[in-house]
Amino acid sequence: MKIGLFIPCYIDAIYPEVGIATLELLEKLGLDVEYPMEQTCCGQPMSNEGDYKSAETAQKLFIQNFKDYEYIVGPAGSCVKQVRLHFDNLEQTDEVKQVRKNTYELVEFLHDILQVKSFPGVEFKHKVALHNSCSSIRGLGIAKPSEIIGTPYNKSADLLKMIEGLEIAEMSRPDECCGFGGTFCVTDEVVSGKMGKDKISDYVTSGAEYVVSPDMSCLMHQKGVALKNGITHLPFLHIAQVLNGGPF
Repeated sequence: MKIGLFIPCYIDAIYPEVGIATLELLEKLGLDVEYPMEQTCCGQPMSNEGDYKSAETAQKLFIQNFKDYEYIVGPAGSCVKQVRLHFDNLEQTDEVKQVRKNTYELVEFLHDILQVKSFPGVEFKHKVALHNSCSSIRGLGIAKPSEIIGTPYNKSADLLKMIEGLEIAEMSRPDECCGFGGTFCVTDEVVSGKMGKDKISDYVTSGAEYVVSPDMSCLMHQKGVALKNGITHLPFLHIAQVLNGGPF
């Protein structure tokens, strides 16, 4: 299985350890992983602001970089959602359709495509709060949203439960938005900050020792809110780091 590793620009620039953990994890699972060196932004920031002309250039480059891979895997729900659901302004050629169809967020790829059953030799003896982003839940379906009636499921939790010693903390509102929302945290700073503060309060109340998420962008926002409010004891980790056993 030939995999194209999609590392979003903010992870590349700020959290390279998450990209390393993702690569190591996929290689441990026996996959042939390549990192296209010409990849840049997927176009999400521009697209979110309605600047589809600027987004189109980034989107076309994305297609060019990843068109020859069987699967494209990235450790970020919002960026994967951008590719799968919001490349509509491009001409829908066979290459575009193929890339969109075969681009997966890491959790759903491990859970649905590889159907991983264990992570041998990995342990994490801590109580963790799990945050699935809005994009991952409502855009990609990695967990059941609370507003939808149906049988509960949570793909991130399924994977974390395979890790020896790990305990998932019970949250009062587990799928509530943290207030990041990309440019929302800039245009609606006060509301965004209050939502983040509510989320941090829930973590502290739950007794969590770590906060874990498939989306580092949400954790970047939440960590900033935590530090601004004097919460310095709560580390934030991407799920790839936990499933891989590092780097931390």
